[in-house]
Amino acid sequence: MTKIVKDGYPLIVGIPVVCAVAAMIVTTYAPAALWVAWILYGLGLVGCLFMLYFFRDPERTPVCGPDEFVSGAEGVVRSVEFIDEPRFLKCPAVRISVFLNPFNVHVNRVPMSGVVKEAGYTPGRHLFTMDARSSEYNEHSSILIEGEQTRCLARQIVGPVVRRVVYWLEPGQRVEKGQRLGMMKFGSRMDVYFPAAEVEATVKRGDPMVAGVTVMARLKKGGA
Repeated sequence: MTKIVKDGYPLIVGIPVVCAVAAMIVTTYAPAALWVAWILYGLGLVGCLFMLYFFRDPERTPVCGPDEFVSGAEGVVRSVEFIDEPRFLKCPAVRISVFLNPFNVHVNRVPMSGVVKEAGYTPGRHLFTMDARSSEYNEHSSILIEGEQTRCLARQIVGPVVRRVVYWLEPGQRVEKGQRLGMMKFGSRMDVYFPAAEVEATVKRGDPMVAGVTVMARLKKGGA
């Protein structure tokens, strides 16, 4: 049975309760508008079912080699770019951006095994996540993981409307590939960075991704 993220229960329960209360008010003070009450009951049911679907948390088991790294998010690859990452990796990096739609699983996964070296939240702007600038300027979380052979930076990026992403890891914590990292509460973009000298992307723009399963990158032959 698919688990539900506990952070979703306030919405799963709250939406139908609010709609039911509103419907009861309508039937009490405007009995002639009974159809409005039925619409509110319907909205409450649909909202509850959607939130149950949105906050689902299926089990995911990586099936890949030790030199391969899995996607941190479910969705579609928006871009694979080479950029400098001066803050965390402090080197030229390959950045793989994955965009999520409302029907994707929004629980994020750890791309590689290792130790969490840094984990923090950075306030910022709320540009559309299709804008390349959103990776640097939007509000986001950053999780730096150091493995035995290389490092990676996972960044959960907040969009212009929905402004909530959470991570469940702490600095110093040992993590395993495919482990739950956190969740985008309606957030729509995750960027994963690897040192370009050590790691190569195995995906391209438009490729579908399954968090914790799809291989997105691997160590270069003869790399670290």
